[in-house]
Amino acid sequence: MIIYYNKIGNKRGKVVFYKKQNIAAEYPFISDNQPKRRRLAERCFAKNKMKNKKGEIVQKRFTVAIIGCGSRGGETYGRLMFNEKDKFFITAVCDHNPEKLKKYGDVFEVPSSRRYLDETEFFKERRADVLVIATMDNDHVRQCIRALELGYDILLEKPITKDEKECRLLLEAYRKYKKKVVVCHVLRYAPAYVKAKEILDSKICGDLVMIDSIEQVCYWHQAHSFVRGNWRNSTESSPMILQKCCHDLDLLQYYACGKCVTISSIGDLKHFRKECKPEGAASRCLQCKFVKSCTYSAESIYVGNWKSIGMPDNAWPYNAITPEYPLTEEAIRKAIEIGPYGRCVYECDNDVVDHQIVTMTFDNGIKANLRMTAFTAGGGRIMRFYCTDGQIDLQDVGENLIVRRFNKPEEIVNVNDVAAEGGHNHGGGDGGLLRDFYKVLISDEASPTSLEASLESHLMAIRAEQSRKLGGELLKIH
Repeated sequence: MIIYYNKIGNKRGKVVFYKKQNIAAEYPFISDNQPKRRRLAERCFAKNKMKNKKGEIVQKRFTVAIIGCGSRGGETYGRLMFNEKDKFFITAVCDHNPEKLKKYGDVFEVPSSRRYLDETEFFKERRADVLVIATMDNDHVRQCIRALELGYDILLEKPITKDEKECRLLLEAYRKYKKKVVVCHVLRYAPAYVKAKEILDSKICGDLVMIDSIEQVCYWHQAHSFVRGNWRNSTESSPMILQKCCHDLDLLQYYACGKCVTISSIGDLKHFRKECKPEGAASRCLQCKFVKSCTYSAESIYVGNWKSIGMPDNAWPYNAITPEYPLTEEAIRKAIEIGPYGRCVYECDNDVVDHQIVTMTFDNGIKANLRMTAFTAGGGRIMRFYCTDGQIDLQDVGENLIVRRFNKPEEIVNVNDVAAEGGHNHGGGDGGLLRDFYKVLISDEASPTSLEASLESHLMAIRAEQSRKLGGELLKIH
């Protein structure tokens, strides 16, 4: 049982020490009609302390506020933090969608007085030690700068921004306020990708020469997120190469151990256009004569696939289209009957590309290419590292890395046991990110995905999109 020692002042201003066993488990049950007790508990919890490896007194448990209660802020980071009660305590949530706000406010046991529909009201004062920003792409920089001004340490969902000027403005604020900002490039923490880096650094295959990377979006994921969903339109969110592939660009510059010097890109929107709509098709799937036969039928993708995996109470992407919990067929059908996820994929306001190729040269001579495509049967990334004495193959949907040294037997490195420790999705990367974030909060260690470290991949994505619009022109990054 964890014992917390809390130091606060009593009504007379005298310092009092409280010793409370397992207080972390008790705090969420303090009700709204006990405001004095709750305020006292909040002050106690904010004072939880521990000693680090250097013997310094540091905070043990951090209060957390979340803005953006969607698939990442609510369903991923929020649930992970809520389950780590000895490290995090969620005290406030903010979302403009009242249904999502109620859903995750209830899940995280946040009192109604600390649930905010209005961003302006939420940002009037600091609500916790830590802020998770998981809103839409265009909101990130504005909210992050305000959070820095208020004194938050921040977990910032990627992408940071699609605007180069905003990148620099945020960096200035970060340096001014000297708080901690970790960007959610979760694949850096996924065991398979960590192991690949270890093998590359060991040089058992010699020096790295070239990297070939494929981002398999998957046909239904493209339809869900980038045709019908929140990231379909580059004006409302950001270009595909940034929102979907900043993970990949971050990994490529991480593995190359250098800065990208030049970049070029080609790609466009081939299929999800009005010109490709079958003759006689309706504007909504449930009203369409092709509802049973169309590859992108919302009924098949949501109702059919949900049934095929055993009708779980809570699973993505079904929980992204309806706030109902537990999930039911009725709730899913209602969502595709009246909501955006039931639209014909050939009649949406989408403009992001469905395929793109990017080629890069780094300052140490290493070359890399990235291919992103919607048109794959399954999802996941495939990376091949070509070295002077061998080849390394990584496929993140599998359990193995394959090391092929020239003139030597093939070696299979199993990462399944390690991946099981990571938690949640992205091959264990989500859980790995949260562990690293906590380590950053209680120490002076720099995160591998700090704001400064993450900006390079965003500049690469911004230049790649500029190149694509120029027909593949070779551009310098800096």
